[in-house]
Amino acid sequence: MREIYEIDEDRLLFVATDRISAYDVILNQEIPDKGKVLTGLSLHFFDLLDVPCHLIGHDLATVPGLDTEELEWLRGRAMIVRRAEVIPVECVVRGYLYGSSWREYQAGGGPATEHLPPGLRLAEKLADPIFTPATKAATGHDENLTETDTRRLLGDALYEELRSRSVDIYRRASDYAAERGVILADTKFEFGFADGELLLIDEVLTPDSSRYWPADLWTPGHEVPSYDKQYVREWLDTQPWDHNPPPPDLPEEVVEGTRARYVEAYERITGTGFEDYL
Repeated sequence: MREIYEIDEDRLLFVATDRISAYDVILNQEIPDKGKVLTGLSLHFFDLLDVPCHLIGHDLATVPGLDTEELEWLRGRAMIVRRAEVIPVECVVRGYLYGSSWREYQAGGGPATEHLPPGLRLAEKLADPIFTPATKAATGHDENLTETDTRRLLGDALYEELRSRSVDIYRRASDYAAERGVILADTKFEFGFADGELLLIDEVLTPDSSRYWPADLWTPGHEVPSYDKQYVREWLDTQPWDHNPPPPDLPEEVVEGTRARYVEAYERITGTGFEDYL
């Protein structure tokens, strides 16, 4: 989860906290270092991808008014970015049939699976990555859009540009992850305009915006463990909770296990130890 602060009329400070949510409810416990993992992976991929983006840097010395305590807390979890006009569409790319798209597919199809052939299995790799945009909901779940509805909302030219950029970034990131024994099953991007330039914005290719799997544990037709808060959801699903506040408290072993999964994602994808980050 993220906090956004205004630095000046052109710059914002994006801060990734250690808070975690599940089923649209903020949980009581934080996951230590989660925000640093998200920021570290975003910085890693912004540098690796070298595409037009909103990132200016992460040198907090350029942000006025921060005291020593604030600087220490922000270190490793903050990015300085350009202010942008956000395009109100989540640019989702799926390379595998899983999660909400699998549930939709099983139910007979819908916006996210409208172009898929019959007979696919759970977690099956798709012949080509598919672009499945969704609305950006202020609260609650985003809702998938059909291609026709997205074109009507954005116009054909912007739709094609977003689709092209999103699929290209997914392919490059997927190939990069595969070299490190990790599958990028699906991901979502956000874009915005700054001074007329189309930019990749927000966090990118993190465990909160992407579904990463250990490649050696993937088998089509079966559930696959992922490097994200799936571990938290699975524990919550064993509790007598109706997905409304207040949530149950996470036990220490679930907090520690979740942190370990986030850190492992960082280390496997970047090829560096998390303790060396910043």
